[in-house]
Amino acid sequence: MSFWDRYAAVVTSRRSWLLLVVLLAAAGALIGGVGENDTAGQSPRSLPDSAQSTRIEQVLAEFPDAGAASAVAVLTRADGGVLTESDRTAGTAAVTRAAAGEGPLGELRYAPDGAAAIGVIPIPATLSGEALTEHIFGVRTAAREGLPGELTVEITGGPAFAADISDSFSGADVTLLAVTAAVVAVLLILTYRSPVLWLVPLLIIGLADRVATSVGAGLSRLTDFTFDGSTAGITSVLVFGAGTNYALLLISRYRDELHRDPDHRQALRRAVRRAGPAILASNLTVVLSLLVLLLASVPSTRSLGVFGAAGLLVALLFVLLGLPAALAICGRKVFWPYVPRHDDRDLAEEGVWHAVATWVVARARVVSAATMAVLAICVLGLFTVDVGLSQTEQFRVRAESITGFDSLAKHFPPGTADPAQVVARSSAAPAVTDAFGAIPGVVRATPTGNSPTGWARWTVLLEAEPGSDGAFSAIQALRTRLAEVPEAQALVGGSDAQALDARDAASRDRSLLIPLILAAVCLVLLALLRAVPAALLLVAVTVSSALAALGLGSWISVHLFGFPAIDTSVPLFAFLFLVALGVDYTIFLVSRAREETPAHGTEQGMVRAVSATGAVITSAGVVLAAVFCVLGVLPLITLTQLGIVVGIGILLDTFLVRTVIIPALFSVLGGKVWWPSGLGTVAAKGDSERTDGDRVGAR
Repeated sequence: MSFWDRYAAVVTSRRSWLLLVVLLAAAGALIGGVGENDTAGQSPRSLPDSAQSTRIEQVLAEFPDAGAASAVAVLTRADGGVLTESDRTAGTAAVTRAAAGEGPLGELRYAPDGAAAIGVIPIPATLSGEALTEHIFGVRTAAREGLPGELTVEITGGPAFAADISDSFSGADVTLLAVTAAVVAVLLILTYRSPVLWLVPLLIIGLADRVATSVGAGLSRLTDFTFDGSTAGITSVLVFGAGTNYALLLISRYRDELHRDPDHRQALRRAVRRAGPAILASNLTVVLSLLVLLLASVPSTRSLGVFGAAGLLVALLFVLLGLPAALAICGRKVFWPYVPRHDDRDLAEEGVWHAVATWVVARARVVSAATMAVLAICVLGLFTVDVGLSQTEQFRVRAESITGFDSLAKHFPPGTADPAQVVARSSAAPAVTDAFGAIPGVVRATPTGNSPTGWARWTVLLEAEPGSDGAFSAIQALRTRLAEVPEAQALVGGSDAQALDARDAASRDRSLLIPLILAAVCLVLLALLRAVPAALLLVAVTVSSALAALGLGSWISVHLFGFPAIDTSVPLFAFLFLVALGVDYTIFLVSRAREETPAHGTEQGMVRAVSATGAVITSAGVVLAAVFCVLGVLPLITLTQLGIVVGIGILLDTFLVRTVIIPALFSVLGGKVWWPSGLGTVAAKGDSERTDGDRVGAR
């Protein structure tokens, strides 16, 4: 008796309810013991530890004023006019109220056109998350108290951006969970057309999501990984999406077996025995792909790999242990009003998907060429968009930190609100100061103090617009020239430096991780299918589909939704999810084709596989695409773009790749696709006999 036979017997036995009770008790204890995720409000750590813009923060912490960061108050008139003397007096009072004694205040600085003024407000550097959000709210409230109606004051700057990001995720986890659960519930009701059945997988997966959140919160306390709001949202979507897919596959196979066996427990046992390996292989593919992210240089990417993998393992545990036990308790009537009857009906020889697959294999070469051409056209969308969002382009909604930054940029020279920061050894300060004058793109470098540990600091105003290619070129020129100053150990930071480092890190991670992800997927397919041509073919088709989705999704994001560019993290994350999750459907389809091939040959085995899995793959694909689109309820453009690209890619996989392209290519290759397994010989013989039979029939 194999492992899978023993496992299926345990989870479907008459005592399987004990397994369900133990699982529920353990889940309750874990959720209650760990409590809430206390890092959800933190901003994602998107910079490598080795980046200059990260290392400079450690040096800046050694300066006497390191205990305070700075927000910027931007004062303008509502009518856009020049500030009067009384306006200036009111603005000074507003900044004084907002500072509330946190530190020394300088005088207001006025724009060249006289229509705006800025003031610096000290903010405790130790604040983060909810505490920072509340403090910035207090600063904004104090600044507006007693302000004349014709004046407007906006609080922007680094701490204000961080506070607005944290505030944007306030309550977002509840919203995301509610919307995701609602979407899954509606689609399950439409899939099963039963007022009862949809509740079983939804409750199991919903509980798995809560357990996964608790596991993530616990891991974040035990490790250096941060379970921020963005990571938590993606993890929740993965658990709901993948968990629903596994449930759909298992229940679909269970329904098929109910037509063959009057005993629902025996039918469920065979369904679990046959669907279990495919579900496990599918899960391990995504988990291994996520664990590859541990090699990333960006901390938030590594965190997503850990928490996403942990969440999917929790989903697997609940689907393979909890769902069969729940279905065994409910019995056949859970499908009411469309209860499957014991009638030996063969669903692999009928239905819409049988007709589609039969049509595809009859003209396999033409269909495969045409559909691959469609994918190639979609890929061209990648060449029509820019990559990289600036700090002010991160939000889907207009936060005050962004509108304040825009007001400042309208009246002051570029870079005024957020100049570059440079530190170097005090002993090399004269040489560094001389070097600034020879660097293109630098307008002015102002010394701002020395640290007790022997560092000197400058703020450097750049000529280019923040976040532009010109600003990045200036940062690179600064780093190159200052690296030539002997014993300076100079570091360049600031928002433009951070954006440049994030872009470079994302490019490095894509180059390293994408090949490793493909290797992990290929290894799982080889282990499952034991057929080299099939595994390589499926990886190649999956990559083509992922690139097509990136192209089409990027084009839609920029040209239809109006986003300024694609964020640097979207290509890697989208490729990961499209390849790893897309292989889910490949595994569902091809493992069934492998099962059918010995008796029916490669071509008809694939037709029967499409017939048997077409409905479940379609349902699972629509559910998963809809779940990823739910990321759009979160406020960051990055997550909205990720939802768009992955949603489109999953639909391409569902309706084009798995049901058209793969059957056509398998038909073209025939039994050779299963080499070197013995299945190739059996398949080739079956295909040959079928072809000879067709010729005899034709005579």
